[in-house]
Amino acid sequence: MGKLDVSMLRYLDPESFRVLTAVEMGMKNHESVPAALVAQIARLSSGGAFKVLLHLSKHRLVYREIKASSAHIGYRLTNRGYDYLALRVLSKRDTIACFGSEFGTGKESRIYVVTNDEREEFALKIHRLGQTSFRQLKNKRDYHAKRNTMSWIYLSRISATKEFAFMSVLYEHEFPVPKPIDHNRHCVVMELVEGHPFHKVKELDDVGKTYDELMNLIVKLANNGLIHGDFNEFNWIIGDDDKLTLIDFPQMMSISHTNAKFYFDRDVQCVKDCFYSKFGFESSEEAPNFDVDVKREAFLDKKLAASGYRNYVKDAGEDIDFFEEKEEENEKEEEEEEDEDEEDEEEEEDESSSPEDKKTDDAVVRGIQELEVESSEDDEEECSSKKEVKKEEKIKKWVRSHESREKKKQRKRRLMKGEAGYHNKNKREIRQTVKASIHSFF
Repeated sequence: MGKLDVSMLRYLDPESFRVLTAVEMGMKNHESVPAALVAQIARLSSGGAFKVLLHLSKHRLVYREIKASSAHIGYRLTNRGYDYLALRVLSKRDTIACFGSEFGTGKESRIYVVTNDEREEFALKIHRLGQTSFRQLKNKRDYHAKRNTMSWIYLSRISATKEFAFMSVLYEHEFPVPKPIDHNRHCVVMELVEGHPFHKVKELDDVGKTYDELMNLIVKLANNGLIHGDFNEFNWIIGDDDKLTLIDFPQMMSISHTNAKFYFDRDVQCVKDCFYSKFGFESSEEAPNFDVDVKREAFLDKKLAASGYRNYVKDAGEDIDFFEEKEEENEKEEEEEEDEDEEDEEEEEDESSSPEDKKTDDAVVRGIQELEVESSEDDEEECSSKKEVKKEEKIKKWVRSHESREKKKQRKRRLMKGEAGYHNKNKREIRQTVKASIHSFF
C-alpha cells in the first residue's frame, strides 16, 4: 500500500503556510497566481515571499508555471500542498496526531489510517477528483453549478464538504453510517469501521436477511427524501456479526430529482445482481418500486440541499408549506414559553421588593421625566442647528471614505489582472525589446 509523504509537514514554518494559503486564495480567480499577489495576500515583502515560494516549489508543494508567450510567471497549489494545509488544521484541532498507511483507494478518493493523541484510530478520506479513472465529473455531479470551469482542488473540497454533511445528518437519524469526526478542505475524518468490504465476502450466515436489510435501507433513505445513487457492493462494509455499514455519499440526490426513478431502480438492480452473481440468490418477494413503496416521511434532502431538491419546491410547494408551518408553530410555542418564564421571574422580583422601595422608585422616575420636559423645550433650537452641521460633516466624511474605497478597489483590480502599475508594465516592455534585439543580433 502507498503512503502520503508527510515528512516535510513538521519542518514548515508559519510563513510557509501563510504563502500556501495565499496561493490557495489567489487560485479562486487565477489559474496561476502572480508572485506579487501572493506577497500582498500573505502580507510579506516581495523578496521574502519569493524565497518561500522557491522553497515550496523545491519540495513540490507549489508548482511554478512560466508562460513563454506572455512572459508570465505564476504559482499554483499542488495536491501535496493542499494536503499539507488540511492536515495542519486537523492536527491543530487535535483530531490527528499520527499518520498511517493507505488501506483503501477509489476512483475519486484515497483512505488512510490516522490516530489522535489518545491512540484512537480513525479513517482519513482524502478526496482526489481529477484522477484518470474519474474525469467525467461535469456529467456525473452537479458541483459546477453555473460555472463552466473549476479547478480539481476546489471540486475535491466541494465533494468532501458534501460527504461530511450527508454523513452527519444520516448519523443523527440513526442510519448505518460511520460516525463523522471532523473535516477540513478535501479531507474527512470518520470512525474506522471494523469489517470487510462486501465485494470480498464469499459467504454469509443468512443471505436472505442481508438482502432484505439492503432493500429496506434503500426504501428508508427514499422515505427520508434521499437516493444513494451508487448503492453497490463496493460501498457496503459488513462486520463479523453481519452488521452492514454504508459509505460514500457525495453523489446522493433528492427523490424529486428528474432522474430519481432511474437511480432508485439502478440501486435496487445492483443489489439483485450482486446477490445473484455471488450467492445465486433470488428473492421470491417483489423488489421495491419507486412509485409504490416510496412515501415521503421527512425532508432530509431539503436540510442538505441535495441535488434535484429545487424541482420538488416548484412542483409540491403545499407539502413543504405544511411542514414549515409546523416548524414555525413549534418555534412560536417555544418563544411563548420563554416569555412566560421571563414574566414569572419579573413577578417574583416585584413580590420580593418592599412597598417603600417602590414608592421611592416612582418618585425618582417622576423627577427625571419633569427634568427631561424642561430641558427638551430649551434645547430644541440648539439641537436643530447642531444636527444640520453634523449631517453635513457626516456626508463629507462618507464621500471621502467612498472615494478612498473606490481607489483601493481599482488598485486591487489592476493587481489581480497582473498589472502592478505603470512602472512595472514599462519595465516589462523594456525587457521584451532588449530580448528581441539580442535575438535579432545573433
